Amino acid sequence: MKGWLTALCLLPLTFSAMAAERVISIGGDVTQIIYALDAQQQLIARDSTSLHPAVVKKLPDVGYMRQLNAEGILALKPTLVLASELAKPALALQQVAQNGVRVIDITGKPAISAINEKVAAVAAALHREEAGKALQEKISKELASVPKTALPVKVLFILAHQGMGTMAAGQGTSADAAIQAAGLQNAMSAVQRYQPLSQEGVVASAPQLIVITEDGLKTLGGTDNLWKLPGMTLTPAGKTKQVLVLDDMALLGFGIDTPAAILKLRKTAEALP
Repeated sequence: MKGWLTALCLLPLTFSAMAAERVISIGGDVTQIIYALDAQQQLIARDSTSLHPAVVKKLPDVGYMRQLNAEGILALKPTLVLASELAKPALALQQVAQNGVRVIDITGKPAISAINEKVAAVAAALHREEAGKALQEKISKELASVPKTALPVKVLFILAHQGMGTMAAGQGTSADAAIQAAGLQNAMSAVQRYQPLSQEGVVASAPQLIVITEDGLKTLGGTDNLWKLPGMTLTPAGKTKQVLVLDDMALLGFGIDTPAAILKLRKTAEALP
């Protein structure tokens, strides 16, 4: 009886503490998970990569996740910061923690297994463990729907951002992990990380399918300019204009939309002539 009374006395305090939590999310993948767990009531701000769901854009923006400053975060008086471990600079988050704010790193590793790791970490931080398990099961089912048999289709992922040259994704990149998860071949598997495009390299890689993100294609100025990149028209993909455009966060963020993006990549490859 005494144990039950003690527990009942603590419940209001527990719920009060949860309700009082003021959360800032750093990373679009982290933010989407918070909404998927129906914990957005505690969210008071987000970073500039947090664009989904659209309603999150109404919250204050603390800036780009790789250019954070402690002052901007602390000004919003958070009690908890859930930050992708890709967030930078580390010193900014250290300063936030030194001011009494709980800072929890969420894995940013480019691997399919990271999706459920993120869900578990965010769910635990927000006391949504049961919702987290349900979300993990949903994600696992979606991933299980991706065919496991290898398909000999060579895919070239092109990275394009404002202020930098176009790059091809080699081994050790998020794009490489997504291509492999779809059971496909990375046309640039012979190189490490992201490498500048060269006509010789593109032609030698002989991709049958080009993959680029929506933001990347926008940076290039459209599909017509994509085919003007070095060597592109000399590849099998260029000769038949085979390109797949995907949402940046869905393909590369390894969040809740990633399984669907990988399945779409696989289906597109299967449908190639």
